[in-house]
Amino acid sequence: MERQEAIDILAEGRHGAISVPTMQSVFPWHEAGQGDMLNVDASQCMGSASTIGLGLALAQPSRKVMVLDGDGSLLMQLGSLVTVAAAKVNNFYHFVFANGLNQSTGNQPLPGQGMFDWVALATASGYKHALRIEDAEDLLEQLPSIWKLEGPVLIELSIAREEGPARWAGVPMAKQVASVREQLAAS
Repeated sequence: MERQEAIDILAEGRHGAISVPTMQSVFPWHEAGQGDMLNVDASQCMGSASTIGLGLALAQPSRKVMVLDGDGSLLMQLGSLVTVAAAKVNNFYHFVFANGLNQSTGNQPLPGQGMFDWVALATASGYKHALRIEDAEDLLEQLPSIWKLEGPVLIELSIAREEGPARWAGVPMAKQVASVREQLAAS
């Protein structure tokens, strides 16, 4: 599926979840109108989306937290899978946009591409649920039932390669954190 297809489905089905997009999901997430409400971009800190999401899930146990991670980004902090699982956060939904590339740095193939399996890694790390979704229709159909699963949940999304330069939203993270703090205090 195309990244934008997945982003649009997740934006439509978000239902108030706190979002933590990283790298190449940040710009389309903002284009989908999702950047201003309960959102913290994990931009320019590759590999940190899952741990930022974990902190938010621990601090806000009554809210769902959705991490929009890249496979290259997650590969840089593979140990975060075990950390998330050990925390037993039942409100944590980890969407991994898997295109087999370090897209943000020039579309280099991931090290070991084809030798690892995100679903198997998440399961072996202790995630309660892990599944792979190949196309947009399947994501649209499965998303309501995904939100009903007790986390942590990893959802690998098969994403097509994108040509062209990296796209960045350019929103300062400190401002977003302050905004999310204010939004949560008001709710």
